[in-house]
Amino acid sequence: MDSLSDLSFFALLMKHGSLTSAAQELGVTPPSVSKRLAALEARLGVRLLNRTTRRISLTPEGETYLTEGAKVLDALDAVERAVSGATLVPRGLLKISATLGFGRRFIAPALSDFSRAFPDIEVQLHLTDRPVNLVEQAFDVSVRIGTLPDARLTARKLASNKRVLCAAPAYLAKAGTPTHPRELPQHNCLFIREGDEAFGSWHLQSGGRQETVKIRGTLSSNDGECALAWALDGHGILLRSQWDIAPHLRSGRLQQVLPNWEPPAADIYLVFLTKAHMSAKTRALVDFLYERFGPYRIRGGEQTPPW
Repeated sequence: MDSLSDLSFFALLMKHGSLTSAAQELGVTPPSVSKRLAALEARLGVRLLNRTTRRISLTPEGETYLTEGAKVLDALDAVERAVSGATLVPRGLLKISATLGFGRRFIAPALSDFSRAFPDIEVQLHLTDRPVNLVEQAFDVSVRIGTLPDARLTARKLASNKRVLCAAPAYLAKAGTPTHPRELPQHNCLFIREGDEAFGSWHLQSGGRQETVKIRGTLSSNDGECALAWALDGHGILLRSQWDIAPHLRSGRLQQVLPNWEPPAADIYLVFLTKAHMSAKTRALVDFLYERFGPYRIRGGEQTPPW
């Protein structure tokens, strides 16, 4: 085994996320993969993976070997293409992570069209509302809403999006319409428990003024669709993204509450490893999604995207 072969083997292992899946790809037995991994770690003199019966995860040395090794493999691929004059065709396995609601409604249909345009790319879509580690979990691209990732990754804005306070007209007719954030604790508020975000407080700002409001309510869920259904049913005030509630605001089934007060930004981003070493398949997907969501990025004097 040479070093380049070891790099390719380790990259494939992390791409599949398990010894068994990698063995199936290579056409060998899982013990053979385990033996090769042990030989690689022995040659390097470090442990690259933490292994349990259910999963594998990168050690700090393993993360370095994977990320820096990817640069070597990409550079070699570029040299061979330059020498042979071959045209690069995007192909291979592409793993994408997206949030549950936005992923179902917007990313899955986009990937359907992407698959037709690039039939040599195998697409795997993983939906979760918990943050993912692109390197450790071997994702090529992640679609994230709100806060940006750390500086080791590249983020490209996919769409403009705000979070909005809203409620059904029937609820507001019964409970009254708040005129200041400090009135929100008097209302029944609908909670969405997402990931590890702080629960029970809403942060709002208007110009230079900021308010953090401790809210209460009788209904909560970790699923946005459930909370939206409760809001439409007149149970209380909901804090939700424009991409999800815009049709209901247009139809009048929901009304915006405290329109002069804004929650933290919630723009939607594509996140991937550094542009300098982006694979052809990843670049194809990033360019495809960026073009597709072009109408949803605010330009000039536009106020809101056409969700």
